[in-house]
Amino acid sequence: MDQSRIASRIKRIKPSPSTFAADRANELKRQGRSIISLVVGEPDFDTPAHIRQAASTAMDQGQTRYTPMAGTIALREAIIAKLKRENQLDYGMNEIIATNGAKSGIYAAFAVTLEPGDEVIVPTPYWVSYTDMAIANDGVPVTIACPEAQDYKLLPAQLEAAITGKTRWLLLNAPSNPTGVSYTLEEYRALADVLLRHPHVLVMTDDIYEHIRFDNTPNPHFLNAAPELKDRTLAINGVSKTYAMTGFRIGWVAGPKDLILGINTFLSQSAGNCCSVSQAAAAAALNGDQSFIHESVETYQKRRDRTAAHINAIEGLSCRVPKGTFYLYVNCQDVIGKTTPDGTVLATDDDLVIYLLDSVGVAVVAGTAYGLSPYFRMSIATSLDTLDQGTALIAQAIAQLR
Repeated sequence: MDQSRIASRIKRIKPSPSTFAADRANELKRQGRSIISLVVGEPDFDTPAHIRQAASTAMDQGQTRYTPMAGTIALREAIIAKLKRENQLDYGMNEIIATNGAKSGIYAAFAVTLEPGDEVIVPTPYWVSYTDMAIANDGVPVTIACPEAQDYKLLPAQLEAAITGKTRWLLLNAPSNPTGVSYTLEEYRALADVLLRHPHVLVMTDDIYEHIRFDNTPNPHFLNAAPELKDRTLAINGVSKTYAMTGFRIGWVAGPKDLILGINTFLSQSAGNCCSVSQAAAAAALNGDQSFIHESVETYQKRRDRTAAHINAIEGLSCRVPKGTFYLYVNCQDVIGKTTPDGTVLATDDDLVIYLLDSVGVAVVAGTAYGLSPYFRMSIATSLDTLDQGTALIAQAIAQLR
């Protein structure tokens, strides 16, 4: 491989660890290994029928051409109505842009705002792509450790200490991948009080898991607690997790007109507009029957309860029962330093993840990918039978350590 042809900004970043783990598991499957993959953060349900039908109808009606760069009128109207109905947030048409997934929206926001050396505050543990997206745009990720002892949440004093003259963004993800935690209105308000003292800091909220919430716990938006920060906040979301539409690649960004215009300009010269058929499907998802959300969340909750109980019954492992998302973030501190049957010492959570894959064929993602070790993340977006098999094999592998 000729690395001399690769730009330095690409050499500074790494491939997505979760994608790498999924690819490795799939390769072992192709080689004939029996692998249980608990890696990918993707709903295992079919996209609801009325949404699929909307995509088909759009094609039959010839909606297969370019759309306005910011998205079709129908989709943007649906996004505006959703934000008003569900989040009590008011936006105009020129304050919304549809993107090729929420990830594209985050990247574009960094691309249009970050100057070399600008800092992006990212509470840890974080979704694997945040820091590398900042680095790819000449930013400097400033990670703040939010350990299990403080419920994986950013504290106001930590935020105050991290802000410098170079801080450009604070990035908040709730419910969080990988921990599933959210903030209360009071906790958001305390963070907002810090931000009010630093008017140069912008706020980005990644709300992609907002509907995957358990135990009837509320999921307030940051702007519900701090409406005066609306002109400094980008609210990013999409249809992928809520409606099992990962392949449709539709997200959106809602925010101040100048930032939306900047994102529009950037995407017009890079990714272009979103798929027209996917936009029609996303509008149908937002405007249509919402019963799928309740039904899918009920299923996730059953999986969460049973799988967390199995994990917490394994000596050496533990996990907090998350209030949202479809992941468990498993504490494996007590098995680090133990020895495998072939004499290998498990020095890190990376070592443990490799051991689980090689010894019993269970694929998970190491906590190092999320900035907080020693942990591993396992997805519960799969059947109970698969989760039961996976946790039984993990228990078997852990029992063999000395």
